[in-house]
Amino acid sequence: MSSLHSRTQRPSLPELEVELARPQALGYEPLSVVGLVRWHCHEEYELHLIVATSGNAFVGDWAGAFEPGHLVLCGPMLPHNWISLDAPPEGVPQRDLVIQFLHDPIFDAAQRIPELREAVRMLERARHGIEFFGMAEIAEVHWRRVRAARGLKRFSLFCDFLSDLARCTDYRLLSGMQTDGDNNLEAINGVVTRIANNPGADVHAADIAAELGMSPGRFGRLFRRATGHSFVGYVNHMRINRACLLLRQSNRYVTSICYEVGFNNVSNFNRQFLEIKGLTPTEFRKQSQQGFEGAGGSAN
Repeated sequence: MSSLHSRTQRPSLPELEVELARPQALGYEPLSVVGLVRWHCHEEYELHLIVATSGNAFVGDWAGAFEPGHLVLCGPMLPHNWISLDAPPEGVPQRDLVIQFLHDPIFDAAQRIPELREAVRMLERARHGIEFFGMAEIAEVHWRRVRAARGLKRFSLFCDFLSDLARCTDYRLLSGMQTDGDNNLEAINGVVTRIANNPGADVHAADIAAELGMSPGRFGRLFRRATGHSFVGYVNHMRINRACLLLRQSNRYVTSICYEVGFNNVSNFNRQFLEIKGLTPTEFRKQSQQGFEGAGGSAN
């Protein structure tokens, strides 16, 4: 396994993450000096469990909300980031539980150890990013057992973890983008980060293309290839995700939220919301409130 660690949120510029010198007697602890919370990609698989805060997740061309219990397996070179929107100013002690591991050792071993092929089938799907449901509690147990172990025992426990994930049938694939490490990815990282950090800003593809020294057509093709979305479509997704957070966490009028997240009229906001989320903003708020009340009542 290439890396096993917990993460706290810290801002950083997006970049390609390369393997570091992480010996620590093969325990790979600590990594506190490395800024890891950013839009980035790397050669390792990454198994990522959120244990605190909520916000927006980005996996390849997929974007959506996350909250504690969000469990995702990202394949090699699949860009990803989790941006917390409700963390306190001082941060949180532990936001993520993460395991990273390389492709070749497992796939090479599977040629000689048939039992590993069960995991290989799942890892092949991970190039799209896999979100697992109903696995958060056992995943945290697995993570802490793996972290506490060393040597062959650690690998054995890691295999137990992979086995449970491979047998999970309640999952979805997240991204449709290619994960070949295209050099053009770096050209749009700053644009993606700008939109994610401030989706309500007045941004236009032509202006950004000019900033990057590109024609609007070339920028549009590059952006779609890297994210799977048109520029306008991606901006709308980010704005609707931000609106969802405000609808869940405040009692503000829908009209007020519409303008804050960057839409110029309510009818277009409602139309985009319905297209992306499958229900109106008012219906979304009602369902969110019912879910919260139901969760609170279940404890009695």
